[in-house]
Amino acid sequence: MPPPRKLNPQSVWDTNAVLAAFEEENIKPMHALRMWGWLIRNPSATWHDVPDMPKAAVALLDKYFVKFTTKVVKCQNSSDGSTTKLLVELQDGMQVEAVVMTYESPSRDPQLLAAGGPEVDPHLPVDHSTGRDEDGAGAAAAAAAAAGAGQEQHLERPAAVRAAGGDGEEDDEEEEAEASSSAPSVTAAGAAAAAAARARKRSTLCVSSQVGCQMGCTFCATGTMGLKGHLNAGEIVEQLVHARAVARIRNVVFMGMGEPLNNYEAVRGAVAMMTDSKYFGLRRRHVTVSTVGVIPRIKQLAEDLPGVSLALSLHAPTQELRLQIVPSARAYKLDKLMEAVRSYQANSSQRVFYEYVMLSGVNDGEEQAHQLGQLLKGDDVVINLIPWNPIYQPEGPFFEAPRDGSVGTFQSILRHQYGLHTTIRQEMGQDISGACGQLVIETSGAGGCSKEATKDIEDSVRKVNLNGPVA
Repeated sequence: MPPPRKLNPQSVWDTNAVLAAFEEENIKPMHALRMWGWLIRNPSATWHDVPDMPKAAVALLDKYFVKFTTKVVKCQNSSDGSTTKLLVELQDGMQVEAVVMTYESPSRDPQLLAAGGPEVDPHLPVDHSTGRDEDGAGAAAAAAAAAGAGQEQHLERPAAVRAAGGDGEEDDEEEEAEASSSAPSVTAAGAAAAAAARARKRSTLCVSSQVGCQMGCTFCATGTMGLKGHLNAGEIVEQLVHARAVARIRNVVFMGMGEPLNNYEAVRGAVAMMTDSKYFGLRRRHVTVSTVGVIPRIKQLAEDLPGVSLALSLHAPTQELRLQIVPSARAYKLDKLMEAVRSYQANSSQRVFYEYVMLSGVNDGEEQAHQLGQLLKGDDVVINLIPWNPIYQPEGPFFEAPRDGSVGTFQSILRHQYGLHTTIRQEMGQDISGACGQLVIETSGAGGCSKEATKDIEDSVRKVNLNGPVA
């Protein structure tokens, strides 16, 4: 294991560190909460600019904290302009990547699009809202599909929490009513145009949670690096702050460098801030944590982060095959892993997403398709087939992308013979090493992730009702 990383000064986005420092100096935590809200609403501001900030708080922050412990040292855009990869340098000189992916949404009901309101809801404390959430209560078809799949179950909250709006999951109808009652008036044509523009584009941020990874998956570039260090919660949140300068972020996926559940406390703290409506206000279902399968943490996830989506990197349908390509399968055997995932699903009422990287001649045959179908038959899942992306392989094992037609055949078996909703990821961002598995770049050993990762997940949640037949 690498030595612990200690930041000096610390990140002001590390909520636990700031609140602990305030408590030690008998400064009320409300001042920290106001500061974070102000900095998010005013990206160029510092805590010196926060109105009525106590002098003791300002002095403490000046002494022990900085607004950024990280900096963007390189920015690459894909040839089609849809993917932006940020090379982020940490305080100690190590580097990770954050990838911003903007893509067109599927077509929506024209009547629904025309009903959209102003682009910014003035009642939200952060200027990040996309106004009417196209997958919210007003989107009848999408909500019906999600409800049928069990993904968008309403989580009842205590009245005090609902009043504070502290969990990032406000009721869509209440939001829309508030926005329409007090927002500036707009013409019907302007509202329709704004709604249509919002519905056509969504931006997703892929974040890293570690420098390198200890899981050692043989087909993944990050797995060849080993684990260099854990990011703290502030460093993870800073990736979101940097990305907000590029695009309005709707979704966050923990699919960059590292195994998020091996850095659990930092990931939990970062997700809590990202989804708190007092701060960034991302909806919990729009945050996805991907794991190769850390069983104890999967069991905690439903309790600690209710509503957050889980994606499992499965990659093989049997324990024997998984051992060959996913070394962590020695510690976390497939039968126990499936038991943990199903327990998570029962406790969370969440659909689980399974990622399956397809390797020619290894796990992409019809035999493996039938084995996977038997493993997952009857479960409420989405399987995402990912054709393997080329990575630098100086020492092997040497893999190849699946043969033409094999992915389609694999998908057809799962869909038609086992009734499992299955998608094929069409990779983008390969020209800047931003596609799935291309997680080491030549200049820095940093990581990236697939542009299609959350498109697959989010669209599947909306459009698929597994209570009906799968075509």
